[in-house]
Amino acid sequence: MPKVLIVSDSHGLIEELQKIKQQHEVDYYIHCGDSELEYSNPTMDRFIKVGGNCDFDSRYPNEEVKKFGDFTFFITHGHLHQVKQNLMTIGYRAEECGAQIICFGHTHIAGVEKRGDQIFINPGSIRLPRNRREKTYVMLELFPQTKQVDVKFYTIDHRIVQDLSCVVSLDNK
Repeated sequence: MPKVLIVSDSHGLIEELQKIKQQHEVDYYIHCGDSELEYSNPTMDRFIKVGGNCDFDSRYPNEEVKKFGDFTFFITHGHLHQVKQNLMTIGYRAEECGAQIICFGHTHIAGVEKRGDQIFINPGSIRLPRNRREKTYVMLELFPQTKQVDVKFYTIDHRIVQDLSCVVSLDNK
């Protein structure tokens, strides 16, 4: 089962990102933007990364589409898709890309939501969370046989946030 670590809105943090990477053995690392680090900064090694509204290194792409096993991910920061208003625009763009799992940041609000055959995941912020005190990131475990995604939110000190964590099914049966 592939495992994916998702983080966003670290806004200049280096040591914290390094500790999070060291804490978890995963297959894929995703940073949803606003790292405020140079694209080539060693802290960002191994991350599939996109640029946010506070990233000024032009080497960051606005979006990435990646296939991990049977699951296609759409990765973006969200500021270009008006995610503070609603998820419709980002959902349409992900649909155009054939993605079922949408990873984004920008709002600093941790959450997961299933709409139709799409799962929207915002890992929150490890620097400046909104609507919660916990500074959060996400660990996903993908189960292709059952089309399920185990979404676990963690605090920056690696404790599970139970009330946000859940298992989501892409099977509409």
